[in-house]
Amino acid sequence: QVQLVESGGGLVQVGGSLRVSCAASGRTFSRYIMGWFRQAPGKEREFVAGIRWSSGNTYYSDSVKGRFTISRDNAKNTVYLQMNSLKPEDTAVYYCAAKPGLYGTSWFSPLEYDYWGQGTQVTVSS
Repeated sequence: QVQLVESGGGLVQVGGSLRVSCAASGRTFSRYIMGWFRQAPGKEREFVAGIRWSSGNTYYSDSVKGRFTISRDNAKNTVYLQMNSLKPEDTAVYYCAAKPGLYGTSWFSPLEYDYWGQGTQVTVSS
């Protein structure tokens, strides 16, 4: 049974940093793409960052590029999202997701992802 379990969310002040983690289990993810999405109240779920597990190639949304960094730890089967220079508009529930790493498919659509975590709340206060 595949499980993605997020942790590390919380309350942080504007300009601060936070790291969220996603522990993956239940299958081998070496051929998967791991993504972080977020959803704020009243808004659609949006892509934040993704990483191809095998190569480490990454993609970021324009809104977080230069501030957020996605990485993975093969030994721990865990994906991280390091968030720096946080802004109030980063406030959302952050979700970890996984999709088969097929070339030529979209990284950005939530519909492409097969597995999801339960989400972790990140709140940036001003």
